[in-house]
Amino acid sequence: QMQLEESGGGLVQPGGSLQLSCVVSGYIFLINGMGWYRQAPGKQRVLVATMTGGGSTDYADSVKGRFTISRDIAKNTVYLQMNSLKPEDTAVYYCTAEILPFGADRYLTYWGQGTQVTVSS
Repeated sequence: QMQLEESGGGLVQPGGSLQLSCVVSGYIFLINGMGWYRQAPGKQRVLVATMTGGGSTDYADSVKGRFTISRDIAKNTVYLQMNSLKPEDTAVYYCTAEILPFGADRYLTYWGQGTQVTVSS
């Protein structure tokens, strides 16, 4: 069974920084794309940043220039460095990964449980 465990969330003042981490574990053969989504109260879950297996990145317009996604392939870990945080960045942040499990014939999408990020003074 796959597990995606996020960490690094918390309370930060506007203008501050946080780094989220997500470690993937389980019976993994390959990991393709990884990314981060967020869901604010009363709103839908939306894309924040993604990185393909080839290293291409995509960001929501609202976070471009402030957030950076990166990954450590050897550690099956994806990071989200968040700088210049704003109150509107407050949300639960979810990690996602496209994983080819051992013995499977196609990639499957898995999600973490989420980590709360609150930006407030």
